[in-house]
Amino acid sequence: MKVTFSIILVCVSMSAFAQKRVNPVIKNYGGIFEIPYADEKPDPNLEYNIVIEIEKANATPDSVNWALYNVSRLLNLHAMGGVPKNKLHVVLAIHGGASYTVMSNEAYKTKYGVDNPNLGLYQELEKAGVNMFICGQSMIARNIDRYKLVPEVKIATSMLTTLTTYQLKGYALLKF
Repeated sequence: MKVTFSIILVCVSMSAFAQKRVNPVIKNYGGIFEIPYADEKPDPNLEYNIVIEIEKANATPDSVNWALYNVSRLLNLHAMGGVPKNKLHVVLAIHGGASYTVMSNEAYKTKYGVDNPNLGLYQELEKAGVNMFICGQSMIARNIDRYKLVPEVKIATSMLTTLTTYQLKGYALLKF
């Protein structure tokens, strides 16, 4: 009897502490946990200017790119922390293995044999106000057709010039 009661107590305790992920901005990606007891939180009075180098390739062609997914987490975390949308300015400089994620569904399917799993995420990122650029150098080096890109991503001269330009404008640099 004592063992059964102990097991039930443990199960009830575990379910009481279980949390669901929330998605305040990017609804279908980047779910996060609320941490109401955190001592360090985003300051909703600050302007968050962030430029992010996105380089990592997809783990597999049919999986959402981890680096892009992490951008959705960043947006959700800041929103949960009370930072208003108009104070969060995010720019992506996409290059390297991540370059293939910007291919249209048709081009991606031709290359990998599966639909581009990043399309919905790119749409939600754009809707959230994220400015996204593909490195023109990476695009050409990887034979990615500039006429077959997702419409949410624009072409930059390079990742290098995008990063330096935004850093000189005061943007904090992150690399995923």
